[in-house]
Amino acid sequence: MALKPIVPVILSGGSGQRLWPISREFYPKQLINLVSDDSMLQETAKRLGGPTFGPPLVVCNDVHRFIVAEQLRDAGIETQAIVLEPQQRNTAPAAALAALILERRDSETVMLLAPSDHVIANQEAFLSAVRTGAEAARAGRLVTFGITPGHPATGYGYIKKGTAIDGIEGCFVIERFAEKPDAETAADLFSAGGYFWNSGIFVFSAALYIETLQRLRPDMVEACRKAVDKGRDDLDFFRPDGVAFGTCPAVSIDCAVMEHANNGCVIPVDMGWRDIGSWAALWDLGDKDADGNVRIGDVVAKNVRDSYLRSDGPMIVAIGLKDVAIVATGDVVLAVSKHAVESIKAVVEELKDAGRTEVLSHPRVYRPWGWYQTLDLGERFQVKHLMIKPGAGLSLQAHKHRAEHWIVVVGAARVTRGDEIITLGEDESTYLPAGTKHRLENEGAEPLSVIEVQSGSYLGEDDIVRFDDRYGRD
Repeated sequence: MALKPIVPVILSGGSGQRLWPISREFYPKQLINLVSDDSMLQETAKRLGGPTFGPPLVVCNDVHRFIVAEQLRDAGIETQAIVLEPQQRNTAPAAALAALILERRDSETVMLLAPSDHVIANQEAFLSAVRTGAEAARAGRLVTFGITPGHPATGYGYIKKGTAIDGIEGCFVIERFAEKPDAETAADLFSAGGYFWNSGIFVFSAALYIETLQRLRPDMVEACRKAVDKGRDDLDFFRPDGVAFGTCPAVSIDCAVMEHANNGCVIPVDMGWRDIGSWAALWDLGDKDADGNVRIGDVVAKNVRDSYLRSDGPMIVAIGLKDVAIVATGDVVLAVSKHAVESIKAVVEELKDAGRTEVLSHPRVYRPWGWYQTLDLGERFQVKHLMIKPGAGLSLQAHKHRAEHWIVVVGAARVTRGDEIITLGEDESTYLPAGTKHRLENEGAEPLSVIEVQSGSYLGEDDIVRFDDRYGRD
């Protein structure tokens, strides 16, 4: 009898703070084209395709749901489900949500849990390890992959392999886990041999994971089971109950399960793996010029060596530097030593505590209907560029504190204004007083560009009353 396909479970809930300012809370690194023409999420989903795998289940943050769904559609990926985490609770609860859903559909489901921000250069080696992992999972094992280390890295945890497991070639008992080490300890682990980087990729049966978690962390299983039982479908998504899931402890799979289970095992593999977790990692991975620099965008470099220079906005001119990362966006410039990139996360937290919106979103903010970008902002006014995708439209809405003036610059707009519906062509405009019910739609085949001028006493995004929305937003 043919073996059932492995179900990929793609974890796409992180915020990617260490890759700020390109990665932001509302548009994090897994949704960005960092190493190819595809986003990290799209690359992961395509890697987990083919006859070995069934359609994936994706676990993501609620605020990213429309972008995730659109990127997967653009990549031609049909999913089993897109599960929306009410809050971030680390990998063990996210895996539990997925396992509970999959177990109810098929108690024999073997799932592969994979983060959405990894690069794997050797697909053949990866698939070979996955097939071995599935064999071990069907034999009652909880499997993780250990990456053959290329140097004494301090940014990864380590796994030491123990004795070989009979009957499953290339699979070993886990002797111990080691947390991310300091430089001296990393050098010792690297030279000792038998230690592997902890990839954070797992294979196990959904039923066995829940059974093991029930024994080790029954509180987590109870919270996740209630969240699934009380969850609901919402358009293309599944929403676990937020109150129930909110009682779930935030714990990684390693800490909750793998470090305590007696049936865990590790499969060592050299598959060109990289965790894209820092600007130093992207420098290491990138194509370098004769001076060892990775240059992306409008960059001029003189007497600069071994640096990562990237601009998604203004021109960067760098002179007389070594071992730095300089990253420019439309609203932020980051300059950091490559040896200090791990400090970015703490700085981002400080900015967040200070109420800086630059940690949340880019100047261009994506919505299910397209995007908007603020062009100018002052006292009592704001100017935005709106792009509405073909066939898309904003909600029927009104604002209490601001009026709006819409000017069509490209395309044709269908505008609801109070009780009337009008069509605006290029260079035509309309005025919407505060309190007026209105909607902007694009019924054409090309993107619609509109300049929106807001004026009033309050211009915040929360000054909105929605009467009807095709995307199910409140």
